[in-house]
Amino acid sequence: MMKYFSSRDNTLRLSASRAIYQGLSEDGGLFVPDGFHRFSREELEQLIPLNYQQMAVRVLESYLDDFTKEEVSAAVAAAYGTGFDSPQTAPTVSLDETTHILELWHGPTHAFKDMALQLLPHLMTLSAAKTGDGREVVILVATSGDTGKAALEGFKDVPGTRIMVFYPRDGVSDVQKLQMTTQQGGNVWVESVHGNFDDAQSGVKAIFTDGELKRTLSEKGFVFSSANSINLGRLIPQIVYYFYSYFTLVREGKLALGDKVNIVVPTGNFGNILAAYYGMKMGLPVRKFICASNKNKVLTDFFLTGCYSLDRTFYTTMSPSMDILISSNLERLLCDLCAGDSDKVKKLYTELKQSGSFQVDEETKTKMDGLFYGGFCDEEQTTETIRRVFEEKNYCLDPHSAVAYHVLEQYRAQTGDGTPAIVASTANPYKFSDSVLTALGGSAQGKTGLQCVELLHERIGLPVPEAITRLKTSPVRFTASCEAAEMKDAVLQFLGGKA
Repeated sequence: MMKYFSSRDNTLRLSASRAIYQGLSEDGGLFVPDGFHRFSREELEQLIPLNYQQMAVRVLESYLDDFTKEEVSAAVAAAYGTGFDSPQTAPTVSLDETTHILELWHGPTHAFKDMALQLLPHLMTLSAAKTGDGREVVILVATSGDTGKAALEGFKDVPGTRIMVFYPRDGVSDVQKLQMTTQQGGNVWVESVHGNFDDAQSGVKAIFTDGELKRTLSEKGFVFSSANSINLGRLIPQIVYYFYSYFTLVREGKLALGDKVNIVVPTGNFGNILAAYYGMKMGLPVRKFICASNKNKVLTDFFLTGCYSLDRTFYTTMSPSMDILISSNLERLLCDLCAGDSDKVKKLYTELKQSGSFQVDEETKTKMDGLFYGGFCDEEQTTETIRRVFEEKNYCLDPHSAVAYHVLEQYRAQTGDGTPAIVASTANPYKFSDSVLTALGGSAQGKTGLQCVELLHERIGLPVPEAITRLKTSPVRFTASCEAAEMKDAVLQFLGGKA
């Protein structure tokens, strides 16, 4: 049976349900699998004809082996049933013979986070039933924009749960903010933080590791868990869509089984690209992982030098979901590259906490060089890419996806590698309507995000999702704001009826 251990203590061994229920290890580490099921050639051939739900069950069951196949199948059916506006769930659109766009934004909140956060509530309630003791699960989320809304929508009115989302007050788009602050549901709360995403994320991690607070709330009938990608139940479902995209291209005759691809991911917290890496460990044929950053290029610098340093300026950009300096899931990658040596990983992250940086050893750097390429795209390049791709390909990218597209072009120009590429497109362009409208020559000055949606629709013709249209008449429910140091008090206030 597969077990999960802390990236900072490999003597711990938890079941999948316990790791999902707990979210984050008490030592501050992230839970990682103690092995991977690698698909044989015959098993890969069996994946070719599967639809998205069937593919999800096949991939997930190897990680969730303390769940029955019936439980996994029911959870998948509930997650990917009626909430997606594409019959393929995650379609792949080919812009040319070697550039394929994996659209991950056809779910209810129109961002890639839906791909996992429609499933996580089902996994969480199953996990609570298997390992819990009747306590109410409190989901705490720090978001740079999309995770918050997707988690709120997924956990809305789910029995036995409450969910609280913190977002950077000035670090999300108008549409993202409205999506969160108008959220319905009797078990939800949203609050902005005076600071950036890293401040919010650090605050949530501090709450998770506050032993006294956890004991107090446990006595009152609460237990914390997470919907961020630090939770395995968020990360593992993301592996599925890389397999599905690859086999979509195989079915369409654009790849032969076994052909390698490059996978390009715009990322800040490193979870989405780590899921692709886990897919490779399972047998997905990947040549290179292309890690695309915006102006906050901490990951680009890390893959170039092997030094991870927080001593840098934080920028607020038009791709806010990537405005992150502390890339949590990088810890999981390093744990795997270090062959599960949790002492080594713990030392690195102790150095990061104490001095603001760490340097990996030569062996680890060599492994990274063979697998990863890091590149970045500034604001001017993002704008230019959105404009050019729309003019040349008649395809509209959101700012995050434009970052990925630009970095792919950069990689190809530098290396001459013409390997077919799957580019993760992470959000519907209407979620960042002001930036996309401006890139296409329109004016967003003095206009609200929703006004920009209407003007953008006139330019690109892509149907505006109903969920975004509804924001025009949805009342704002949440206006509270706090300092990062006050997040603990905000949580206690949210739980005030019992805490």
